[in-house]
Amino acid sequence: MELIFAAACCSVIISILLKLCKAKGFDALQMIVWNYASASLLCFLWFKPDLQHISMVNTPWWLIVVLGVLLPSIFLCLAKSLQYAGIIKTEIAQRLSVVLSLLSAFFIFQEQFNTLKIIGIALGIAAVISILFSHQKAETGQSSSKQAMLYLALVWFGYALIDVLLKYTTGLGVQFAVALNLMFICAFILSLAYIAISTKTMGRKKNILAGLGLGVLNFANIALYVKAHILLKDTPAIVFAGMNILVVLFGALSGLIIFKEKLKPATAIGLVLGLASVLCLAYAISV
Repeated sequence: MELIFAAACCSVIISILLKLCKAKGFDALQMIVWNYASASLLCFLWFKPDLQHISMVNTPWWLIVVLGVLLPSIFLCLAKSLQYAGIIKTEIAQRLSVVLSLLSAFFIFQEQFNTLKIIGIALGIAAVISILFSHQKAETGQSSSKQAMLYLALVWFGYALIDVLLKYTTGLGVQFAVALNLMFICAFILSLAYIAISTKTMGRKKNILAGLGLGVLNFANIALYVKAHILLKDTPAIVFAGMNILVVLFGALSGLIIFKEKLKPATAIGLVLGLASVLCLAYAISV
């Protein structure tokens, strides 16, 4: 359980740092770019993927490139969502992207659904709708409200799309560690090329250092979660529920305590529905 706790802490600390760094004048895009440099190196050292024997013909390079574009793009949407919508709603939206992943598993991968999984998905969708429209109801007409709704929706949809594409990639025979490392490397190269061309710079020193630190947390979150699944392979529901519930709860606490965010009724309803969704989905995994 310590690994799940540590993984959840890493996930929430990433959000806290992104929100704090924005207020201190750091460039989120440059941080995100360099985060993939340290994440790529750590991924190679930790998982030891066999990159030397990659098949140039059979590897789905188009998927790797698509994921390499999506990763920094959705990460930037996450940073924007934290800025406009706050950490509470952003963490709920990010964690409940799992409901879209499960829906795709039904329609694309023909996975079987039981009643609990259907209930969990319905609760998750209701939770996201609740937090999306909490902005519209309170701040109709304000541009910041529209931006908050947009970035929350992009976070929800974007992380689900990444999950589905990664699952599809590994389903084609590419090992998880290899796919992950190639994604990180591709994300770093493409995003670095983008800022180099658009801003004529590789990034300011403070943004590079902050980004490298962010990458350590980003990779630690993934590595600890994977390790927890390996150690608790007979009880995946505990890992799934523990990770998602802790991230949502830690995100809510940090939003309320650190950033003084207000827990509006619609957001509170979304929080409760989100936690209920995770519990239903976790129980559906275990039966």
